[in-house]
Amino acid sequence: MSVLVLTLAVSAACCLGLGFVLQQNAAERAPLGDFLSPRLLLDLVRVPRWLAGMGLMVAGMVLGAIALGGGELTLVEPLLATNLLFALALSRLQTRQPLGRQGWVGLALLAGGVTAFILAGEPRGGSAVTDPVRHWLIVGAMLGLALVLTACAGRFRLTWGPTLLALAAGLLYGVQDALTRVSGRRFSAGGMAEVLTGWQPYAVVVLGVTGLVLVQSAFETAPLRRSLPALTAAQPLAGIACGVGFLGDRLRTDAPALAWEAGGLAGVVAGIVLLGLHPAMPQGTGESGHERALQRG
Repeated sequence: MSVLVLTLAVSAACCLGLGFVLQQNAAERAPLGDFLSPRLLLDLVRVPRWLAGMGLMVAGMVLGAIALGGGELTLVEPLLATNLLFALALSRLQTRQPLGRQGWVGLALLAGGVTAFILAGEPRGGSAVTDPVRHWLIVGAMLGLALVLTACAGRFRLTWGPTLLALAAGLLYGVQDALTRVSGRRFSAGGMAEVLTGWQPYAVVVLGVTGLVLVQSAFETAPLRRSLPALTAAQPLAGIACGVGFLGDRLRTDAPALAWEAGGLAGVVAGIVLLGLHPAMPQGTGESGHERALQRG
């Protein structure tokens, strides 16, 4: 495992985690009528705190893309999931909540799960799958599931909606990371001309903007604890599926390794849930989406 890739991925996670907290601080005050609308971004772009959060998020995405250029998706994605640790650190400064048993257990599960998955799986690169059917089946399944989750979120936006939107955004971001990796390979093979003649970079932009609208809509309608854990858990799982499914990433497949890999991913998800539900996570300083809806109703 490259130290540079490790440093880049963890730095990306830091920027993403801090950026998510700042974005949610601003988005919770946005008009509820902007739910799932690009107008939400137009409203938020005038809020300095949101712009700062976006700047950190963009920096995290750039660092993540550079890490993906030098490492396998199955290695980088679990490391990006540690963004929740940095989000919790900033949230603790805002709320002054102690870490407590729940925080330490969640931290241990997340860090231990990432370590177990990487050490047991020994992610390494391989030849990308050339079968376009397999490629589109995996991408189509991810996008289709994201579409279903978004549709359901629209019907239950003040209850399960934020969690469903965050899951959908996580799936989109996982696919986005995979296509970023493909674009990086095309750049290495033929430079910028090779990148621009493919559809992947344009899909990366579309997925990024769509995911941003979903995430901000989730942040707008509920506290961070109801959205960020789902987002953080879905993205690496989707990315790993794409990495193994069509990018040619390889993991150890003997029985002990598979057991440790599965246990590591389970630990990551459990740690994410515990940290996401920690009392230090922002619960909203202004009116919730539900309260704003009642006042408008």
